[in-house]
Amino acid sequence: MRVRAAYVERSTGEILLGPPKSKAGRRVVGIPGAIVPALSEHLAAFVQAEPGALVFANETGLPLRRSNFNKMSGWPHAVESIGASGLHVHDLRHTGNQFAANSGAALRDLMTRMGHDSERAALIYQHEARGADQRITDAIDFHVQAERDQGDDGMAGSLVPAG
Repeated sequence: MRVRAAYVERSTGEILLGPPKSKAGRRVVGIPGAIVPALSEHLAAFVQAEPGALVFANETGLPLRRSNFNKMSGWPHAVESIGASGLHVHDLRHTGNQFAANSGAALRDLMTRMGHDSERAALIYQHEARGADQRITDAIDFHVQAERDQGDDGMAGSLVPAG
């Protein structure tokens, strides 16, 4: 998916299409294959067949307003049906960013995917990544066990001096 522009709803109620909030907001973001079938189904059922049509729009094809998003999208019903009452649509972005951080991606790659200019926001997700220390510990344990399994016949790896 190519992000080139974003809608912003002004305090006057006017909705404007313009550049993303930051330079980093212009980016290409991969879509996981696991959601492609549901996305294709949504496109076929709800998206107008014309260039520039919005993937998520109101009944006339215009951008959804924050004030009527829940009603127009059926969001409360959807989250209740999966037992996730209280889930907000922005929580999906947070969850996706958390999954990205859990992948072990480098900080710069996370920043690019998330559209962040500063490291601060991306670092939040890296610090929240659960299990990273356990994966590191498991990798060290695996290496030590491989050394033990080699016995006196040789080393599975070599020592590397620090500095």
